Amino acid sequence: MITFQTDGVVMPDIDKKKVTEWIAAVVASYGRRPGTLGYTFCSDERILEVNVQFLGHDYYTDIITFDYSHDAVVSGDMFISLDTVLTNSQQFVPTYDATRFRSAYDQELHRVIIHGILHLCGINDKGPGEREIMEAAENRALALFPTMER
Repeated sequence: MITFQTDGVVMPDIDKKKVTEWIAAVVASYGRRPGTLGYTFCSDERILEVNVQFLGHDYYTDIITFDYSHDAVVSGDMFISLDTVLTNSQQFVPTYDATRFRSAYDQELHRVIIHGILHLCGINDKGPGEREIMEAAENRALALFPTMER
């Protein structure tokens, strides 16, 4: 079961059914199956609180993933800062263009959503060469999303 909730922000405009099917397809591509997956969309301030309280990190981030996976069942809770998603998406649109901006935001949000799943599937991004592996996995996963612009 995959759930989506908010903590102090408005729910982003995502097709929950399509995103749920996409997540299941990505998880299956790693030979695993989805268990209980929870997404909480929040602000920068809330993700900083979670980062300090649970990880001892005093900085902002786009996503924090708590892994409860066991064997082939992928389970976890993910906190996503919509503030950081917005900031990161603006880097892709140097001048304001509503159409390109919305596309960039949607793509960045989906990238972050699947980033947490990839962590739960065992892909890391902190060590030498791991960031490139994660980016390649994100790109493969984004290609599986039916209407995602690439």
